Amino acid sequence: MPPRLVDRFPSTAATLGLLTLLSLPACGGGGEVRDASEAGPEVVRSMDGDTSVVRTVSGSVWGRTASLVQEVSIGVLEGAEPYMFGDVRSIEVAPDGRIFVLDGQSLEIRVFSPDGTFVETWGRDGEGPGELGRPDGGLTMLSDGRLVVRDPGNARLQVFDAGGEHDASWPVISGGFSTSTNFSRWGDSILNPRVINLEEARSVEEWRSGFELITPDGAVIDTLPYPTSGFEQAAIMASREGSSSRNSVPFAPGEELTWHPDGFFVIGISDDYSFTLLRPGAPLRIERAWDPVPVAGGERAQEEAVATRNLRRLDPNWRWNGPPIPDAKPAFDAIFTGRDGRIWLRREGPGYQRDDPDYDPTDPEDIEERWTADALADVFEPDGTFLGSVQLPTDFFFYPTPIFDGERVWAVTRDDFGVQRVVRYRIEVGA
Repeated sequence: MPPRLVDRFPSTAATLGLLTLLSLPACGGGGEVRDASEAGPEVVRSMDGDTSVVRTVSGSVWGRTASLVQEVSIGVLEGAEPYMFGDVRSIEVAPDGRIFVLDGQSLEIRVFSPDGTFVETWGRDGEGPGELGRPDGGLTMLSDGRLVVRDPGNARLQVFDAGGEHDASWPVISGGFSTSTNFSRWGDSILNPRVINLEEARSVEEWRSGFELITPDGAVIDTLPYPTSGFEQAAIMASREGSSSRNSVPFAPGEELTWHPDGFFVIGISDDYSFTLLRPGAPLRIERAWDPVPVAGGERAQEEAVATRNLRRLDPNWRWNGPPIPDAKPAFDAIFTGRDGRIWLRREGPGYQRDDPDYDPTDPEDIEERWTADALADVFEPDGTFLGSVQLPTDFFFYPTPIFDGERVWAVTRDDFGVQRVVRYRIEVGA
C-alpha cells in the first residue's frame, strides 16, 4: 500500500481545520459504487488510517468510452462582429443557460442566449464604473445574478448587476497580479486565486499561492493557502546575466490541485493514478488501476528539441541539465471539478504522427512538430464511482477553464486558422 496522500501533504492541517469551521453541508453527488458481484466497475474499498480508499480495479459505469457531441457553437472567422472573438479569456453559464464570454481584446463581456444567439454586451474599455482595463481569466456569477469580473488592469473586481449595469467595484489585495485561473465558488462566496505572500516574497520562486475568501458584499474575510506536499516536479533551468528560466521536464509527473464546490481541495501527484478529496475529517482517496502510456521515441526527441530551443534563447550554450524525459506519461496532467461535484482528470493518450501545417523549413529555429496525442478525461463521482472516460475533440482547449455540469460541457475551441469558438457539448456514451 503506497503512503497515504494526506501524509504527503503535512501542511494541510491548518487548512483542514479552517475548512471544518467554515464548511457547508456536502451535497452528495451521483451514483452508487458497485462491487464486483454487480454489473459495472469492479471496486475494492479499504481504510488507510482515517482515509477511505476506493479503488476501481476494472470496468466503469458507462461501460464504453464516451464522446462530446456538439450542441451549440458560437464564433466565426468572418461575419457579424459579436460572433468574432479576439481573445476569449473566460466563460460563464447562468442557471437559465445564458452564456457569458469575456473577450480580452475588445475588453467586454458578450451575452448569448442558450441557443447561441447574441443578446447584448456588458462593459467596455476604461477605468470608470462598469469599465474594464485588463481583465484576466476571472469570471463568475453570484447566486443573486450579479456577475463578477477580475480586472487586474484596474486592481479590482468589477461587479455587474443582473441587467448588466455597474453594481460595485471591489479592490483586490493582490493589486495588478494577473492569472489565467478562474474563480472558484464556495456557497455564495468567491475564492479568488492569488499569491498570498506577494509583499514578503523576494523572488517568484518564493511565491506561495492560495485563495482569498470573498463574501458576496466584497469583504475579504480569510485566505486559504494551497496544500502542498513539497513534491518538486523534475525541471530544467537556464540562466544568463541575472535572468533565469525554469521549465518542467516533459512528461514528468507533477502535483495537481483543484477546489471542490463542496468546500475542500482535491489533490494528487500524478506518478500514480491516485488523488485525494481532502474532506474535513473524512478524506477520501480515489484510485484506479491503469496501464502507463509509453512515450514514443519520436515524442521524446521532439519535446527535447523544443525545450532545448526555448532555453537556448536565454543561454545559447545551454545543455540539458535535468533528469531525462520519462519513459511513460504521467497518470494524469490536470484535475478539474464540475458544478455537480464530479471530478475530471485529464490525461494523454498514445502519441502519433500527423502533418505540421505551421512548420516553416526556412526558419532555422522552427521545429517540425509532427508528434501529437489525443486528450481524454476520466470522470468520477465524488463518492469514488468511476463513470468512464471521455474522448475529447482535437480542438478542445482547457484554457479558458471549461465548465462541467452533469451531462453538459462548455469549452473554448480553436481551429487551424486560430478561430476561437465557445461550444456547448453533450456527453454521449458510445457516440
